[in-house]
Amino acid sequence: MRYEDNRTIWMSIRDVSLEDRPREKLEKKGAESLSDLELLMLLLSSGNGERNVSEVSNELLDILDRNEDPDLATLCAVKGMGKAKSSLVLAALELGRRRRRKFGIGATISSPGDIYREVRHYSTRCQEQFIVLVLNGAHEVINTFVATIGLVNKTLVHPREVFSDAIARRATAIALAHNHPSGTLEPSDDDISVTDRIRKSGDILGIKVLDHIIFTDRGYYSFLEHGLL
Repeated sequence: MRYEDNRTIWMSIRDVSLEDRPREKLEKKGAESLSDLELLMLLLSSGNGERNVSEVSNELLDILDRNEDPDLATLCAVKGMGKAKSSLVLAALELGRRRRRKFGIGATISSPGDIYREVRHYSTRCQEQFIVLVLNGAHEVINTFVATIGLVNKTLVHPREVFSDAIARRATAIALAHNHPSGTLEPSDDDISVTDRIRKSGDILGIKVLDHIIFTDRGYYSFLEHGLL
């Protein structure tokens, strides 16, 4: 096992100690203990003669971060996927969506820790993901999406992208989060500036920004708790 850009990369499943392999880890600690990358590796099971399962899963994860509803052709274009594996991934995504709809609204956000639980699985990404949780009047999560990928600054994070889904769903509030691949939890000047800009936009739209957290796999920093929101 080796680490690159804060993401775990396996050269081969056989190179991983038995207890750290996705299937064995799931059996011992439960599915919630697996990262998104490990879940994809478990779904795909193997790569092909040119690419191992970790390499295929990493490329697939990048696609899913940018497009939560890819089509079959997009997934088949990933070297090492093919129709069978692509169909399996699409089926898993659709099943997850249907089960979520069946059991209604998502988690209720009442503290920074609640936000962290909803987004922690993004902590292994090698680029910053700016995530928006869309909330109804009871502060229940009705959607979660990645607004931008890359450094958090005014150019990349525009209020138009942040609030578009909340407006369409007639939401009353949002919560913001982004990961720091560097591992530090301290906000940058850009983090503070972007948060203030989005908060002011929310005030105009009548959509409250509850909090903005910076997070890693070890914890989070809440703008609200530190008096920055």
